[in-house]
Amino acid sequence: MRRLFEQPVARVGVNLRPRRGSWGGANQWTSQITRWFEYHRWGVRFDLSDRVDAILMTHTGLSKDTSFGVDEVEAFKRRNPGVPCIHRINDNDIRKNSGEMDAFLARSNRVADHTVFVSEWLRDYHAERWFDRSRPHSVIIPGADPRYFHPVGAVRWDGRSPLVFVTHHWSDNWNKGFDVYRDMDELFAGSLRGKFELWVVGRWPGEIIWKAARTFPPASGRELATILRGAHAYVSASRFEPGAMHVAEGLQCGLPLLYHPDSGGTVGQGRAYGMEIGGGLKESVEAFAARWAEFRQRVLADPPSGSRMAASYFHLVQRLVADA
Repeated sequence: MRRLFEQPVARVGVNLRPRRGSWGGANQWTSQITRWFEYHRWGVRFDLSDRVDAILMTHTGLSKDTSFGVDEVEAFKRRNPGVPCIHRINDNDIRKNSGEMDAFLARSNRVADHTVFVSEWLRDYHAERWFDRSRPHSVIIPGADPRYFHPVGAVRWDGRSPLVFVTHHWSDNWNKGFDVYRDMDELFAGSLRGKFELWVVGRWPGEIIWKAARTFPPASGRELATILRGAHAYVSASRFEPGAMHVAEGLQCGLPLLYHPDSGGTVGQGRAYGMEIGGGLKESVEAFAARWAEFRQRVLADPPSGSRMAASYFHLVQRLVADA
């Protein structure tokens, strides 16, 4: 009887093994869903060499970080045709100025019984190119680990001291918004000195010589969350983001969001929790400061949630397995 109880409810195969440290949003995703499935007594494995009751397939770009892909899933489903495959899509070509990702995702999606997009914007992007909206799909936005990314202990702006914006990126690609951050730094070192500050965490292009910005090396988890809670607002000028985990991390720390209008999936979050950079940058940051308290109440009322994200994947997989 004890042995029967210890058997997992079901088994899910995930093609991205969690890693410790700063490995970006996909690693946060797989770490959180793995814990969630295991908490609910599901078995999780990272290959298809043994029985699984569902497959959860994602991609971290055209790399070898994943433990299996569409070919392995296709072979597995030939032997086990009733096993559902959920395909998580979190990328595109326009974000990286590449020419292979959209076709790669379309090719991989042929084995999917259900597709999950990380934002409505990304779904619409791929629907204009190859995805058929009539196929089963969901939108599940990213959420960060709530054990670290939460608003408890966050610094509250008093309206008199400088309003501190923070941003963080693992990549030094200019598309991450460094043109805007550089312009903010110029403003905050010049006409807006003493009114605003900028903190930059992670990496940035080597051509940038910061004039007033406070910089931090790459950080993750508890260390990163502590830095974020020391600021008052988050800024993301990253272009064409499918569904950015760095934005979720800032929002979950209680930081209202200033965002670029070409931020892709971030725009949906920004409308709920802040405002876009429109017109002049100087006018935008001043207008944002005037509404900071309003935006902060919005983000505290209903922030993104890693728990909600993980639960959404769990309930989707559970439903498909029960219905198989």
